[in-house]
Amino acid sequence: MFGFGQDIGIDLGTATVIAYVKGKGIVLREPSVVAVNNVTNEVLAVGQEARKMLGRTPGNIVATRPLRDGVISDYTVTEKMLKHFIGKVCGKFVFAPRIMICIPSRVTEVEKKAVIDAATQAGARRVYLIEEPIAAAIGAGIDISRPCGNMIVDIGGGTTDIAVIALGGSVVSTSIKVAGDKLDEYIVKYVKKKHNVMIGERTAEDLKINIGCVYPKIQDTEMEIRGRDLITGLPKTIKIHSSEMMEALKEPADMIIDAVHSVLERTPPELAADISDRGIYMTGGGCLIDGLDKLLQERTGINVMVADDAISCVALGTGKALDNLDILDGRKK
Repeated sequence: MFGFGQDIGIDLGTATVIAYVKGKGIVLREPSVVAVNNVTNEVLAVGQEARKMLGRTPGNIVATRPLRDGVISDYTVTEKMLKHFIGKVCGKFVFAPRIMICIPSRVTEVEKKAVIDAATQAGARRVYLIEEPIAAAIGAGIDISRPCGNMIVDIGGGTTDIAVIALGGSVVSTSIKVAGDKLDEYIVKYVKKKHNVMIGERTAEDLKINIGCVYPKIQDTEMEIRGRDLITGLPKTIKIHSSEMMEALKEPADMIIDAVHSVLERTPPELAADISDRGIYMTGGGCLIDGLDKLLQERTGINVMVADDAISCVALGTGKALDNLDILDGRKK
């Protein structure tokens, strides 16, 4: 689009913001964290720099995630974060970009409006919204326009979106607030209860990525972490095993599988038959946890596939959906 600024697709995630520019691919992948000075209200750092500050800031500086459970929890900070990222992607562009942002499938009109307003205030010329499971399906390379059913389980940072998609729209969908962040919370709780040691969410995330699993491993792995001993109040180093991770993550993993179950129960029989032929596709960073695909396959009896580049699927799908912007332009805001 010459003379019209760029077309940008943004996966506005609870944990990570990924931006896709038409013709260039993915150009930005940063944690959705903002550090703000409480006294002056100025933004000190955004993204990677701000993430390093999480849990380590003095009283006058707050490092926060402005999105919780897939929706905006702090409007002003989200707007500042979007402005920063759009500026980073566009550089000094004369024309404001058209932006497509993906949102969880079950958000309210108020939450949708907050996303549109924040992006408009941050400098977008027009804002379009796309549902996460649909963007994930497009990004995973599924032709969603055909009249056959595909099931997508997109596990992000704040929400897990599950949808059965046919003819370009979702037929049955649900969105639950159990995803990457919730898994971290369960790990923090487990370590506190079992070892009497308090750890921060960053340490919990490291544990989840390195040794987290929800299905028995052939070989038990371990990782050394540091936290605060709740009895003595002093720093303490402990070893955590992957078998313990399985125990810690059993409950949230079951919640995700139950949600998949409930969607399958509500799926029309013709589409259910398609899904049992074609399998279930998993996307999003949360689906990379060791053994989740095996567990889901075991519980449902349906073949489960993890999409290539699962983390970027939603952003890629949003980017591909940008090609249809001109059709959308005539239709909806």
